[in-house]
Amino acid sequence: MLEMKKLVIVGGGSSGWMAAAMLSKTLGNQVQITVIESTSIASVGVGEASIPPLTSFNQALGLNQQAFMTATKASIKLGIQFEGWNTPTDNYIHAFGDIGRPLGLMGFHHAWLKQQQSSSTFWDYSFNAMAAKAGRFGFSHTNSATNTSNPIADLTHAYHFDAIEYANVLKQFCLKQGVKHLIATVNKVELCKNNTNIQRLILDSQQIIDGDIFIDCSGFKSLLLSEALNTEFIDWSDLLPCDRAWAVPCENDANTSISPYTRSIAHKGGWQWQIPLQHRSGNGMVFSSRFWSEEQALECLLANLPGKSLAEPKLIRFKTGRRAKQWQGNCIALGLASGFLEPLESTSIHLVQSGILRLIKLFPQSNDFAALRQEFNRQSAREFEQIRDFLVLHYHLNRREEPLWQYCQKMPIPPELQRRIDLFKACGHVEREQHELFAEPAWLQVMLGQGIQPTLHHPIANGINLNDLNRYLLDLQQLINARVVQLPTHQQFLAQYCPANSH
Repeated sequence: MLEMKKLVIVGGGSSGWMAAAMLSKTLGNQVQITVIESTSIASVGVGEASIPPLTSFNQALGLNQQAFMTATKASIKLGIQFEGWNTPTDNYIHAFGDIGRPLGLMGFHHAWLKQQQSSSTFWDYSFNAMAAKAGRFGFSHTNSATNTSNPIADLTHAYHFDAIEYANVLKQFCLKQGVKHLIATVNKVELCKNNTNIQRLILDSQQIIDGDIFIDCSGFKSLLLSEALNTEFIDWSDLLPCDRAWAVPCENDANTSISPYTRSIAHKGGWQWQIPLQHRSGNGMVFSSRFWSEEQALECLLANLPGKSLAEPKLIRFKTGRRAKQWQGNCIALGLASGFLEPLESTSIHLVQSGILRLIKLFPQSNDFAALRQEFNRQSAREFEQIRDFLVLHYHLNRREEPLWQYCQKMPIPPELQRRIDLFKACGHVEREQHELFAEPAWLQVMLGQGIQPTLHHPIANGINLNDLNRYLLDLQQLINARVVQLPTHQQFLAQYCPANSH
């Protein structure tokens, strides 16, 4: 039996430093962690939007939220607004958090579906959606030292932030934790005699780095898992046909407040993201090269920027899919090295986070870890597939007429996803698996937002008096509106919470 002591992370960026930070925090002096960061491999550096679990990750590290937001020029994200995803003129928001209140054994959406003659939308009963629409956000104790309190009335939030600055914050945290940092390029990966494990790395300085566990955070290159261990890649391009993205930062519009949500805007051959930070906006155009040329996509992006561009546009080519095994031998891949699901629902950083937490739960104590590795791969595969299906849902339900969107309407989809759609169409029921990332409100918002209406009402809803239901819904709507107007504007919150960044 051999205790695992030396852990080597190849690659920095958000994924490498997130791994080093959480592993050093939780495992302490049980492991010796080395991060090897190459200056010759540039970080993709455009991941600027997150989802709510990142707040828990930062809290577990003990990061001060106010300091984090100030350092990373972060703004608040209450959800994602989808524009033109159903038809070119339709908009809806995937707001974080719950919607409405359950009525006993019946979900809230069943009550709302019965009451269709009113002018209210499903999102009128979402505190997050209404706060986002009003451009408002706040914490209950803005000036507290730790700022660990929940947002006013439990607003569920994530962040827009500078990913490069986030990596820098985590790097400083890791160095204080005793993590060793080497700036070098891996020239050679030497395998053990059985060719299933990595034995050591040879750096460009000829320094030899050996280890017990290696973590591949080398991005799309996947230096360890793909190039050295030749791990198979499972291609999902038939389900998610976008394979390119242009990215460019731009100035914020001086006449427009910083919105507390991400915008996802459908275009002829792809979709555009707009992510407002405190000091600039992140922009990109995700598209399929089968239906749009790189020149066409760039022209559309530049024509739709909300402000003056601050850099030359950057082209990112990718293939959607995952490694068949994200833990092969003694090597675990995180981030882009493990696979890639396009940024439609801002899941890339979350997949890094969940991979790290999964590794901690299954961290090997000896060299006999086949069962741990098998379970890690089983859970990773299932998580990737569940998120893939949720992304495919957006594309498949569209009613646009351009070739890309027509392809997505007609393409065969995974049987599990088809089952979910059919079930909701039949009776409005959404079934969520345990530990699945996207909960019932997320599925509801996309399916309702893109035009699916269940055929039958819930039997409990059939027995509710319509006048009583109308009063209940009106009271709930008025309560939410009253809570929203109590919040400061998002702009006011940022000026007070991050005064070092205010102008």
